[in-house]
Amino acid sequence: MSDVLPETTDVLVVGAGPAGSAAAAWAARAGLDVTLTDAATFPRDKTCGDGLTPRAVGELEGLGLGDWLRARVTSKGLRAHGFGQTLHLPWPGGTLPEWGSAVPRTELDDHLRTTAIKAGARAVDGVRALDVRRAGGLVTHVVMDDGGETREVACRRLVVADGVRSPLGKKLGREWHRETVYGVAGRAYVDSTRADDEWISSHLELRGTEDEILSGYGWIFPLGAASGPDGTGEVNIGVGTLATAKRPAEVALRPLMRHYADLRREEFGLGNELRAPTSALLPMGGAVSGVAGANWALIGDAAGCVNPLNGEGIDYGLEGGRMVADLLADDPSGVADLSQAWPALLREHYGEAFSIARRLAGLVTVPRLLPALGPAGMRSDLLMTLALRWMGNLVTDEDRDRAARVWRWAGRRSLAVDARPPFS
Repeated sequence: MSDVLPETTDVLVVGAGPAGSAAAAWAARAGLDVTLTDAATFPRDKTCGDGLTPRAVGELEGLGLGDWLRARVTSKGLRAHGFGQTLHLPWPGGTLPEWGSAVPRTELDDHLRTTAIKAGARAVDGVRALDVRRAGGLVTHVVMDDGGETREVACRRLVVADGVRSPLGKKLGREWHRETVYGVAGRAYVDSTRADDEWISSHLELRGTEDEILSGYGWIFPLGAASGPDGTGEVNIGVGTLATAKRPAEVALRPLMRHYADLRREEFGLGNELRAPTSALLPMGGAVSGVAGANWALIGDAAGCVNPLNGEGIDYGLEGGRMVADLLADDPSGVADLSQAWPALLREHYGEAFSIARRLAGLVTVPRLLPALGPAGMRSDLLMTLALRWMGNLVTDEDRDRAARVWRWAGRRSLAVDARPPFS
C-alpha cells in the first residue's frame, strides 16, 4: 500500500525502517501531518539479526504491537556459548519486559510501516531522497526521485532515518568517525530443527577458518517452527566482528558465515543451504557528528544509534523515533531549533552508555585480550548475567539497583574523558 508524494507536508520522514516508522506513527498520533517515504518498495529485506531485546519489545508494546509479537516466537533470554562453557542467562526484567523475540525484517518493518499508516501517516515507497533545498538556515524542500521523475516536497520538519550509510544525512553534513569501534556483520537464513527454541544463542568464542579467535561473535536466533510434521523452521544465523580505524576488520564474511554454520550444524540441526546472505558496515555508539539542524534530525542507524557491545539497533531506532516525535509534537508551530535540542537529548539518553560500551568494545579488538579474559568471564554466571544486562543496554533511567548504578557511574567517567563524545 503506497500513497503518492504530496507537494507539501508538515513532517517528512525519510526511511521507513523501525526508526522512521516509529517516528511517523507517534507524530501522526500526536495530530501532525506526516509523510513517510522509503527508497524501497515494501515488503523489503534489511541486513539484520532480527533479534528483539526486551528494550525493543517494550517499545513495540507501546505502539500496540505486543499481542502481535507474542503470537510469534518469544525468548526467555540468552544462551551464551564459549571457551568450553554454556550459560543460560534469563532476561533480567526489572522495568523492562521479561521476554524477547525475533522477527524477520521483511515482516517487522512492513508491519511497523502499516502501523504508521493506521496512525494517520501518509506512506510513499519507491521514492528516493536525493538532496535538500535550504533557505535561511532551514530545509525547505527535499528533492525526490519518483520513478525517474524529479520532484520536490516542501516540509516544515525533516526526520532522516535512511540507515547506516545515510545518503541524505551526508547531504546535510553528517560525518561518521571511525576512530571509535564499529561493526562488520553478515547474516543469512537456514532451516533448523530448533527454530522454536526459547533461547537465542550467541557464541562469544568466534573462530575463523584458520581456528583463530576473532573479535566478535556468532548468533543463531530462532524464528519459529514451521507447521510441517518434522517441526523444521527457520533461524537467522550470522557473524559480526568489531574494528576500529587502527585495527580494521580483515575478514571475508560469507566464508566465515559458512564456517560458523558448519561448526553449529549438528548441535542446532541446521540445513545445508544458507539463504539470502547479506552484510553491512555498522557505525556504532553515536560515532557521528551533524545529527541535527534547525528543522531536521537524524535518528536510528543514521545517527549511529547501534549498541557497540551487541550490534543491536532496533531498540534505539524505536526509542529515537518516539523521542523525536515527542520533540516535534511539543512544538506544533515548528519554530524550535533542533540543532542543539536533538543532540542534547540523544546524549542525555545514550551518551554515558554508548561511551563506556564503545570503550569496552574497543578493548575486544586488541589482539590476545579476548582469549585471555574470555575463559574467566564465561566461568562466572554472576559476571555474565551482569554482562548481559550491560551489553544489552537493559538498564533504564528508572533502575536504581547496584548494577544500574555501577553502569551509570562507569558511563559518566568514560564520557568525561572522551576526546569526541557521542553525537558530537
